[in-house]
Amino acid sequence: MDANSYQRLSMTLEEMAEHDRVYGTLAQRTRELIDAGLHTAVDHAEIEEVTATLEQLIARLTKESDPANLGVKIGPDGSVRNHGNAVVGFRNPFAPPLDVETTDQGTAYAAFHLGAAYEGPPDLVHGGVSALILDQMLGEAAAAGRAPGMTGRLHLTYRRPTPLGDLRAKAWIERVDGHKTTVRGHIAGPDGEPTVEAEGLFILPRWAREAMAAKERGHAFE
Repeated sequence: MDANSYQRLSMTLEEMAEHDRVYGTLAQRTRELIDAGLHTAVDHAEIEEVTATLEQLIARLTKESDPANLGVKIGPDGSVRNHGNAVVGFRNPFAPPLDVETTDQGTAYAAFHLGAAYEGPPDLVHGGVSALILDQMLGEAAAAGRAPGMTGRLHLTYRRPTPLGDLRAKAWIERVDGHKTTVRGHIAGPDGEPTVEAEGLFILPRWAREAMAAKERGHAFE
């Protein structure tokens, strides 16, 4: 991964909006299909008919496909589009997805719903899913506070079980030491009390530091 991993889209704003409408709807319907598949109680014959239909749909979607991962794209308006991301990915049916709100001070908030696809123990969120969400939330907070980085360390404390359903998460920058940022956060249940707490160390990669330094040197000569 390097600076070239972030690509700029050639779409207009209107084309981007239509792209998001179409692909966003596909992802949401796929999420609903996953949930329906987990909860369905129809007979086996009906399931086999649905399976045959899905096979036809898969063939239609893969008739033309791009083998590359979605990566991170920069829109014409400067927006960062991480649509394949497992937590916030707009086009990824596995992602809830989280709609994260941030502040310039380095705080991130999200309200979200985790259904049957994220179950670990009966009626509870899988511990690995909690880690996945908190890793993303801590990273979002670091980026919002202009101290971004990639996860160098993530420590979680599971205070009590996290129930499936409506949840909230919050993360905030605790301190910044050069290219290293320490962030804390938690997931809270319906009662507002934390169920899982996290502390992470985020490190800005060397390639990113070098790219930023080169950009600053360029400005110095303008």
